[in-house]
Order: sequence, then structure tokens, then C-alpha cells
Amino acid sequence: MSEMKGSNVWEGFKAFLMRGNVVDLAVAVVIGAAFSNIVNSVVKGIINPLVGAIGTKNLDSYSSCLTSHCEVAKDGTVTHGIQIMWGAVLGSTLQFLITATVVYFLMVLPMSRYLARVEARRKAREDTKGSVVEVTELEVLQQIRDTLVAQRGGGHDARR
Repeated sequence: MSEMKGSNVWEGFKAFLMRGNVVDLAVAVVIGAAFSNIVNSVVKGIINPLVGAIGTKNLDSYSSCLTSHCEVAKDGTVTHGIQIMWGAVLGSTLQFLITATVVYFLMVLPMSRYLARVEARRKAREDTKGSVVEVTELEVLQQIRDTLVAQRGGGHDARR
């Protein structure tokens, strides 16, 4: 009996894994991780040097002290005062904006345009198919009417 339950659980688990959503999600996670490396490289290789032209290349070093004076140890820990690390927030924000921009312009926008074109073609095919069917049905009905009139021996025009 427990062997049957185990088999059913295994089959259910296998069906869950093979669902399109789970596979799509797994692919998205893998691509997202690889894409994250690209964004990190852009930030470190382009954004940080541009910011470095103004100040320091490491955005994490930008901070402000809420108290009159902050003391920071050599290891980077604050020993006295309250330090706000706004450079780290700025760096993360820039990284997010770059990621969102690249994802939108290289993935979302082209996919949306492609799906809109596919939908337009599908609708055009349906509209064409529907109008052809209507004309064809009308012609068939006229032929049936004309045949029935001819069989009855009615020589008058059936379209009146």
C-alpha cells in the first residue's frame, strides 16, 4: 500500500516538475543569474569609473554622518557616531535601473511587439476566414434556392 502512495507521490512530483511554469521559472532563474553578472560588470567597468571621475570609484565609500563626527576603524566598522551609507544605496539603485532598462529594451519591448504582430496576424486570418465563410455560405444558399425553384418548375425569378 505504501508503495502505491510513494508511486503516486513520485508521479505527482514528476508532473509538477514537467509543467511549463516550473521549467520556465528555472530557465528564468538561470538566465537572471547570468544576466546579473553582466550588469555587475557594466556597473564596475563603466558606471563606477564615470562616478570615479567626480569622486571615488567605489560608491560604497560615500556616506554621511548623522552626528557631528563619525569615527571609522580600518576594517570599515563605525566605532563612534551614526553613519548613513548612501553610496551603497546609490550603487544598488543604479544597478537596478540598468537591469530594468536592459530587460525592458532587450527583452520585454521586443517580445511585446512580436506578440502584438502575431496577434494581429491571427486576427487578420480569422477575419479573412470569417468573411470567406460568410460569402461561401451565401452562395451555397442561393444555389440551393435556385435548384429548389427549378425542381418545382417555377420559371419565375426566385430572388423577388
